[in-house]
Amino acid sequence: MSLSSSKVAPEAEPEGKQEAESASEKREPEAGPGPDPRSQWDPGTGPESERLLESSQGQKPELGWASGQSSEPPAASEQESQPRPSSARGDPPLSESQSGNQLPERSRCHTDCLEAPLSRAFAWLGWMVGSHPWIFLLAPMVLTAALGTGFVYLPKDEEEDLEEQYTPIGSPAKAERRFVQAHFTINDSYRFSASRKSIDVNFASVLVVSNTASLLEQETLSEISKLDEAVRALYVTQENGTEIPYDEVCAMDQGRCVPSNPLLAVWQANNNLNLKNITFPISTQAGQPLYLANLLGGVVLGEKIGTNQFLLEAKAMRLLYFLETEVREDNEHSKLWLIHFLNEFSKMQKSLALKKIQVVYFTSLSRQLEFEATSMTVIPLFHLAYLLIILFAVISCYRCDCIRNKMWVAAFGVISAALAVVSGFGLMLYIGVPFVIIVANSPFLILAAAEFESGPCFSSRIY
Repeated sequence: MSLSSSKVAPEAEPEGKQEAESASEKREPEAGPGPDPRSQWDPGTGPESERLLESSQGQKPELGWASGQSSEPPAASEQESQPRPSSARGDPPLSESQSGNQLPERSRCHTDCLEAPLSRAFAWLGWMVGSHPWIFLLAPMVLTAALGTGFVYLPKDEEEDLEEQYTPIGSPAKAERRFVQAHFTINDSYRFSASRKSIDVNFASVLVVSNTASLLEQETLSEISKLDEAVRALYVTQENGTEIPYDEVCAMDQGRCVPSNPLLAVWQANNNLNLKNITFPISTQAGQPLYLANLLGGVVLGEKIGTNQFLLEAKAMRLLYFLETEVREDNEHSKLWLIHFLNEFSKMQKSLALKKIQVVYFTSLSRQLEFEATSMTVIPLFHLAYLLIILFAVISCYRCDCIRNKMWVAAFGVISAALAVVSGFGLMLYIGVPFVIIVANSPFLILAAAEFESGPCFSSRIY
C-alpha cells in the first residue's frame, strides 16, 4: 500500500528536483515486477505513527525521501492555516462538554442596553462634527452672542432681599409662618408687639454705655434724652420732595410711637423721678409695670423686695426704635428711613458732642447692606481670579512630550465653559429669573468642571 501524497501538504520544492523525480517514475516500469518498497508497511509512516508522534511531540513526524516528502517540518503558519480534520486522522469527535470548555458560553444578560445606543449616538455625532466642522465651530458663537444680549436685563441698583432670594419658594418654613400669622395677628399701626412678630422687624438699635460707674444720674440721662430726641427728629426727603418723618414710619401703640426705652420715657415725662427706687427686673412706674431685663446692662442690684431687687447701678442702656413692616408701602418707607439713619447718625453724634456716654448703633438692614457692599468690593477682583484660573487650567496641561501635551484641550475646555456661562446667564435673565449676587461664584465651579474634563493631563498629575 503506497502513501498517497495528498495526505500531507507538500512543500514547494526546487524545479530541478521535481524533474528528477518525474524521470525516475518513468523508468520504474522497465525494472520489471517486484516488490515496491513504498508498498511495504513502514512503522515510521501511517496514521497510527503520525498520531503517536503528534501526541508526544506536538507536531507531525518527519518523513524521509523514500516516502516522497521533505524531512523538514512545515512552517507553523502552514500548520495553523491547514489543520487536518479529526476524522482524517481517526481522532474521535469532541463532545459538547469539551467544546464548552474551549469556548466560553455567551452571556444571556445584556448590560449594554444604554451603552450601545449612546455609543452609536456619539459615534454619529463625531462623524457629523468631523464632516461639518465649521458649523459646530460657528453655531455656538452665534448662539452665545444671541443669548448674551440678555445681560441688558441685569438689575443695576435693585436691593437684595435676603429672605426672598436665599430661601426656597414654597418652603415648609414659609407655610408654617403663614399659619402663625393667621392665628397670631398683629397691628403695627395701633398695638405693636415685637413678641408676636413672625417676620424680621424693621428697627434701629442704639446701645448707650456710660463713661461713669452708672448712667442712673441726671446728667447722663439728660445726654441720652438729647440723643433720643435727635433720632426722632430725623426725616427722609424722597426724590419727589415728599418727606418721611419718624412719626409716620414708627410702630404705634395706642396711637403713639412705641418708646425706645420705657424707663427713659418715664424719666422724660418726669425729670424729678427718684432713681433710687427703681427695681429690677420689673419696675412699676405710674401704675404700669416695666420689664427692664432686656433694656439695661451691667446692673448692680441691692436689697430684695419680693421677686425684685433695687437697682443700684446700670452701666448700659439700649434704645430700640421699631418701625412698621406690615404694609408693603410702609415697609419701603421704613427702609428708606433706616438707610438715612445709618448715613446721618455719625454726623448727628458729632454735632451733639456727647461727653458722658459712648454710642454704638445697629439696624435691621445693617447685615444686608454690609453683604451688598462686600459683594460689590469683591466682584471687581473676580476678573483677576477668573484669569488666574484660566491660566492655571491651560498651563497645568502642558507636557514636554508632544503626544501627552493637552494645552489645546484645556484651552478649548475653558472657552466652552465661558460660552456656557454667558449663554446660561443670558437665557435666565431673558425668561425673568431674578439675579442673586451669590451666583457670581458659579463660574468658578464651571471652570473647575471644565478643567477636570481636560482628562489625561489631570490624571497624570494626580496619580
